[in-house]
Amino acid sequence: MRLVIIGAAGQIPGFLIPRVLEETDFKLTLAGRKVSQRLSYQDDRIRYVDGDMSRLDNVRQALEDADVVFVNEASPTLLEPTIAVMKEKGIRRLIVAGVLGVYDEVVGDFGRWNEAMIGAYSPTNNRVIGAKLVDESGLDYTYLRMTWLYNQEGNRAYKLIPQGEPYKGAQVTRQAVAQYVMDLLQDPSRDLGVSVGIVEPGSETLAKPVFY
Repeated sequence: MRLVIIGAAGQIPGFLIPRVLEETDFKLTLAGRKVSQRLSYQDDRIRYVDGDMSRLDNVRQALEDADVVFVNEASPTLLEPTIAVMKEKGIRRLIVAGVLGVYDEVVGDFGRWNEAMIGAYSPTNNRVIGAKLVDESGLDYTYLRMTWLYNQEGNRAYKLIPQGEPYKGAQVTRQAVAQYVMDLLQDPSRDLGVSVGIVEPGSETLAKPVFY
């Protein structure tokens, strides 16, 4: 099994990559701008692909022999070529680290705070366009609508919010997001073709993250 991580130098991959290496026998392709210079993993299961992953030729190189693709940024400039190459190569499984609010689903005091921080919902927003690309891809995708992120060692607790339900939950750790991705990798039949909110249990009543 080969997992490709696009945007591999990001913070969530920083928690995910060591766990994949320690807990699975997956091979890894780590892709992104100057990723081989920014990361220092030394393992014969790792292949680095440097380059701009908005370019089709770079994405084709990154997705060679891929079984699962994890995209660490839900921007249309990354998702459009990734989805195109996945279809071209017959790769089905896509996991995307996306954001909350792409369906105008964030409610309550937290919803008002979130809107003040990142702006009101708009169908022309890049976050919304990226989520729509994934929703309409026809792939076996899981789109993570992540709430506000922070780091806390040992805190891997998460709760999922199905699409169509009001979004409540002001924070979640990057460690918990990595845990959910690990859970998806270890159960290939789990949460296919869905967009899920991911929050920290107990944060549903918060009006904003505790670190703000």
